[in-house]
Amino acid sequence: MKIGIIGVGDIGGTIARKLAVAGHEVRVANSRGVDAVRDFAGEIGAIPSDARGAVKSAEAIVLSIPLTALAKLPDDFFDGVPAGVPIIDTSNYYPDLRDLRIAELEAGKVESIWVSEQIGRPIIKAFNNILSESLATKGTGEGARERLAIAVAGDDAESKRIAMEIVKTVGFEPLDTGSLAESWRHQPASPGYCCDYDAETMRKGLTLANEAKRVEAREKIFKRIQSFDRPLMPSDLPALNREYNGVA
Repeated sequence: MKIGIIGVGDIGGTIARKLAVAGHEVRVANSRGVDAVRDFAGEIGAIPSDARGAVKSAEAIVLSIPLTALAKLPDDFFDGVPAGVPIIDTSNYYPDLRDLRIAELEAGKVESIWVSEQIGRPIIKAFNNILSESLATKGTGEGARERLAIAVAGDDAESKRIAMEIVKTVGFEPLDTGSLAESWRHQPASPGYCCDYDAETMRKGLTLANEAKRVEAREKIFKRIQSFDRPLMPSDLPALNREYNGVA
Protein backbone atom coordinates (compact mmCIF):
# COMPACT_ATOMS: atom_id res chain seq x y z
CA MET A 1 0.00 0.00 0.00
CA LYS A 2 1.13 3.56 -0.69
CA ILE A 3 0.97 5.44 2.60
CA GLY A 4 1.70 9.13 3.14
CA ILE A 5 2.68 10.23 6.63
CA ILE A 6 2.71 13.90 7.61
CA GLY A 7 4.73 14.36 10.79
CA VAL A 8 7.67 12.17 11.78
CA GLY A 9 7.80 12.80 15.51
CA ASP A 10 7.47 10.10 18.14
CA ILE A 11 4.15 8.69 16.90
CA GLY A 12 4.29 9.43 13.17
CA GLY A 13 7.94 8.41 12.90
CA THR A 14 7.30 5.10 14.64
CA ILE A 15 4.31 4.31 12.44
CA ALA A 16 6.39 5.15 9.35
CA ARG A 17 9.25 2.94 10.48
CA LYS A 18 7.05 -0.06 11.17
CA LEU A 19 5.07 0.26 7.94
CA ALA A 20 8.24 0.59 5.88
CA VAL A 21 9.67 -2.53 7.53
CA ALA A 22 6.43 -4.33 6.68
CA GLY A 23 7.01 -3.58 3.00
CA HIS A 24 4.63 -0.68 2.36
CA GLU A 25 5.63 2.24 0.15
CA VAL A 26 5.86 5.00 2.73
CA ARG A 27 6.33 8.68 1.94
CA VAL A 28 7.22 10.90 4.88
CA ALA A 29 6.99 14.66 5.21
CA ASN A 30 6.91 17.46 7.74
CA SER A 31 6.41 21.20 7.72
CA ARG A 32 10.07 21.97 6.97
CA GLY A 33 10.31 20.41 3.51
CA VAL A 34 11.83 17.37 1.89
CA ASP A 35 15.41 17.98 3.04
CA ALA A 36 14.31 17.93 6.67
CA VAL A 37 13.08 14.33 6.38
CA ARG A 38 15.68 12.98 3.95
CA ASP A 39 17.97 11.41 6.55
CA PHE A 40 15.10 9.85 8.49
CA ALA A 41 13.55 8.46 5.31
CA GLY A 42 16.87 6.91 4.31
CA GLU A 43 17.25 5.35 7.74
CA ILE A 44 13.88 3.58 7.67
CA GLY A 45 13.57 2.82 3.96
CA ALA A 46 10.89 5.41 3.19
CA ILE A 47 10.63 8.06 0.46
CA PRO A 48 11.32 11.67 1.53
CA SER A 49 8.74 14.13 0.31
CA ASP A 50 7.18 17.50 0.85
CA ALA A 51 3.73 17.48 2.43
CA ARG A 52 1.75 17.73 -0.81
CA GLY A 53 3.83 15.03 -2.44
CA ALA A 54 3.23 12.69 0.48
CA VAL A 55 -0.55 12.75 0.01
CA LYS A 56 -0.71 13.10 -3.79
CA SER A 57 -0.92 9.41 -4.72
CA ALA A 58 -1.39 7.87 -1.28
CA GLU A 59 -3.85 5.07 -0.65
CA ALA A 60 -3.90 5.96 3.04
CA ILE A 61 -2.75 9.09 4.86
CA VAL A 62 -1.58 9.47 8.45
CA LEU A 63 -1.63 12.93 10.02
CA SER A 64 0.58 13.03 13.09
CA ILE A 65 0.98 16.74 13.79
CA PRO A 66 -0.29 19.06 16.56
CA LEU A 67 -3.73 20.63 16.38
CA THR A 68 -2.32 24.06 15.58
CA ALA A 69 -0.50 22.63 12.57
CA LEU A 70 -3.62 20.77 11.42
CA ALA A 71 -5.59 24.00 11.51
CA LYS A 72 -2.97 25.73 9.34
CA LEU A 73 -3.01 23.21 6.47
CA PRO A 74 -4.00 24.98 3.23
CA ASP A 75 -7.68 24.80 2.33
CA ASP A 76 -6.84 22.95 -0.89
CA PHE A 77 -4.38 20.53 0.70
CA PHE A 78 -6.52 17.42 0.10
CA ASP A 79 -8.20 18.55 -3.13
CA GLY A 80 -6.43 15.94 -5.25
CA VAL A 81 -6.98 13.10 -2.78
CA PRO A 82 -9.85 10.75 -3.73
CA ALA A 83 -12.74 10.66 -1.27
CA GLY A 84 -12.13 6.98 -0.51
CA VAL A 85 -8.60 7.48 0.79
CA PRO A 86 -8.66 7.20 4.60
CA ILE A 87 -7.12 10.09 6.52
CA ILE A 88 -5.98 8.81 9.90
CA ASP A 89 -5.50 11.42 12.60
CA THR A 90 -3.35 10.62 15.66
CA SER A 91 -3.62 13.98 17.42
CA ASN A 92 -4.65 14.88 20.97
CA TYR A 93 -5.52 18.13 22.69
CA TYR A 94 -3.12 18.98 25.53
CA PRO A 95 -4.22 22.41 26.84
CA ASP A 96 -1.55 24.32 28.76
CA LEU A 97 0.83 21.38 28.43
CA ARG A 98 1.51 21.81 24.70
CA ASP A 99 -1.51 23.51 23.13
CA LEU A 100 -3.16 26.85 23.65
CA ARG A 101 -6.72 26.45 24.82
CA ILE A 102 -9.22 26.14 21.96
CA ALA A 103 -12.63 27.56 22.79
CA GLU A 104 -14.66 24.96 20.87
CA LEU A 105 -12.84 22.08 22.55
CA GLU A 106 -13.16 23.70 25.95
CA ALA A 107 -16.90 23.92 25.27
CA GLY A 108 -17.04 20.17 24.73
CA LYS A 109 -16.67 19.61 20.98
CA VAL A 110 -15.14 16.20 20.24
CA GLU A 111 -11.50 16.67 19.26
CA SER A 112 -11.74 14.49 16.15
CA ILE A 113 -14.80 16.32 14.86
CA TRP A 114 -12.95 19.61 15.31
CA VAL A 115 -10.00 18.20 13.33
CA SER A 116 -12.31 17.00 10.56
CA GLU A 117 -13.83 20.47 10.34
CA GLN A 118 -10.39 22.10 10.18
CA ILE A 119 -9.17 20.02 7.25
CA GLY A 120 -12.53 19.76 5.49
CA ARG A 121 -12.44 15.97 5.19
CA PRO A 122 -13.77 12.97 7.13
CA ILE A 123 -11.12 11.35 9.30
CA ILE A 124 -10.43 8.15 11.16
CA LYS A 125 -9.17 8.56 14.72
CA ALA A 126 -6.43 6.08 15.63
CA PHE A 127 -3.09 5.86 17.43
CA ASN A 128 -4.10 8.65 19.82
CA ASN A 129 -4.47 6.42 22.87
CA ILE A 130 -1.08 4.76 22.92
CA LEU A 131 2.21 6.24 24.10
CA SER A 132 5.08 6.52 21.67
CA GLU A 133 7.29 4.25 23.79
CA SER A 134 4.61 1.58 23.86
CA LEU A 135 4.01 1.94 20.14
CA ALA A 136 7.72 1.49 19.49
CA THR A 137 8.43 -1.40 21.84
CA LYS A 138 5.28 -3.30 22.82
CA GLY A 139 3.89 -4.51 19.51
CA THR A 140 3.36 -8.27 19.18
CA GLY A 141 2.24 -10.79 16.62
CA GLU A 142 -1.46 -11.20 15.92
CA GLY A 143 -3.07 -13.55 18.43
CA ALA A 144 -0.40 -12.98 21.07
CA ARG A 145 -1.58 -13.19 24.65
CA GLU A 146 -2.31 -9.78 26.24
CA ARG A 147 -1.72 -7.93 22.97
CA LEU A 148 -2.18 -4.20 23.57
CA ALA A 149 -5.13 -2.51 21.90
CA ILE A 150 -5.40 0.71 19.90
CA ALA A 151 -8.76 2.44 19.50
CA VAL A 152 -10.08 3.20 16.01
CA ALA A 153 -13.10 5.46 15.47
CA GLY A 154 -14.74 6.77 12.31
CA ASP A 155 -17.85 6.96 10.20
CA ASP A 156 -16.77 5.23 6.98
CA ALA A 157 -16.60 1.44 7.26
CA GLU A 158 -14.01 0.90 4.51
CA SER A 159 -11.71 3.66 5.75
CA LYS A 160 -11.97 2.23 9.25
CA ARG A 161 -11.16 -1.26 7.96
CA ILE A 162 -7.97 0.02 6.31
CA ALA A 163 -6.97 1.86 9.48
CA MET A 164 -7.53 -1.27 11.53
CA GLU A 165 -5.34 -3.27 9.16
CA ILE A 166 -2.58 -0.69 9.64
CA VAL A 167 -2.93 -1.05 13.42
CA LYS A 168 -2.54 -4.82 13.05
CA THR A 169 0.50 -4.39 10.82
CA VAL A 170 2.37 -2.36 13.44
CA GLY A 171 1.71 -5.00 16.12
CA PHE A 172 -1.47 -4.06 18.00
CA GLU A 173 -5.09 -5.12 18.34
CA PRO A 174 -7.47 -2.65 16.68
CA LEU A 175 -10.58 -1.95 18.71
CA ASP A 176 -13.51 -0.47 16.80
CA THR A 177 -14.86 2.24 19.10
CA GLY A 178 -17.72 3.35 16.89
CA SER A 179 -18.41 6.63 15.16
CA LEU A 180 -16.15 9.67 15.16
CA ALA A 181 -18.54 11.33 17.61
CA GLU A 182 -17.79 8.51 20.06
CA SER A 183 -14.02 9.06 19.91
CA TRP A 184 -14.24 11.32 22.99
CA ARG A 185 -14.20 8.04 24.90
CA HIS A 186 -10.48 7.69 24.18
CA GLN A 187 -9.43 11.32 24.44
CA PRO A 188 -6.70 12.20 26.98
CA ALA A 189 -7.36 11.08 30.58
CA SER A 190 -10.30 8.85 29.72
CA PRO A 191 -10.16 5.29 31.12
CA GLY A 192 -9.28 4.06 27.62
CA TYR A 193 -6.39 6.47 27.08
CA CYS A 194 -2.72 5.45 27.24
CA CYS A 195 -3.00 2.82 29.96
CA ASP A 196 -1.42 -0.02 27.97
CA TYR A 197 -4.58 -2.15 28.11
CA ASP A 198 -5.52 -5.21 26.12
CA ALA A 199 -8.72 -5.09 24.07
CA GLU A 200 -10.98 -6.50 26.78
CA THR A 201 -9.82 -4.02 29.42
CA MET A 202 -9.87 -1.09 27.01
CA ARG A 203 -13.43 -1.96 26.05
CA LYS A 204 -14.38 -1.70 29.73
CA GLY A 205 -12.63 1.66 29.90
CA LEU A 206 -14.56 2.99 26.92
CA THR A 207 -17.81 1.95 28.58
CA LEU A 208 -16.82 3.68 31.83
CA ALA A 209 -15.89 6.96 30.14
CA ASN A 210 -17.50 10.09 31.57
CA GLU A 211 -16.69 13.44 29.98
CA ALA A 212 -16.78 15.55 33.13
CA LYS A 213 -14.60 13.09 35.01
CA ARG A 214 -12.23 12.87 32.04
CA VAL A 215 -11.69 16.64 31.93
CA GLU A 216 -11.15 16.74 35.70
CA ALA A 217 -8.63 13.90 35.51
CA ARG A 218 -6.85 15.56 32.58
CA GLU A 219 -6.30 18.76 34.52
CA LYS A 220 -4.95 16.86 37.52
CA ILE A 221 -2.63 14.70 35.41
CA PHE A 222 -1.24 17.68 33.49
CA LYS A 223 -0.56 19.55 36.74
CA ARG A 224 1.26 16.50 38.11
CA ILE A 225 3.37 16.31 34.96
CA GLN A 226 4.25 20.00 35.19
CA SER A 227 5.32 19.52 38.82
CA PHE A 228 7.84 16.78 38.04
CA ASP A 229 11.43 17.70 38.89
CA ARG A 230 12.80 15.03 36.57
CA PRO A 231 12.22 13.94 32.97
CA LEU A 232 9.16 11.79 32.36
CA MET A 233 9.86 8.06 32.30
CA PRO A 234 8.03 5.73 29.88
CA SER A 235 6.15 4.18 32.81
CA ASP A 236 4.95 7.50 34.28
CA LEU A 237 2.03 8.28 31.98
CA PRO A 238 0.32 4.86 32.07
CA ALA A 239 0.68 4.94 35.87
CA LEU A 240 -0.80 8.44 36.11
CA ASN A 241 -3.65 7.62 33.74
CA ARG A 242 -4.52 4.49 35.69
CA GLU A 243 -4.27 6.34 39.01
CA TYR A 244 -6.65 9.15 38.07
CA ASN A 245 -9.11 7.48 35.72
CA GLY A 246 -8.18 3.88 35.03
CA VAL A 247 -10.24 0.68 34.95
CA ALA A 248 -10.58 -0.68 38.48
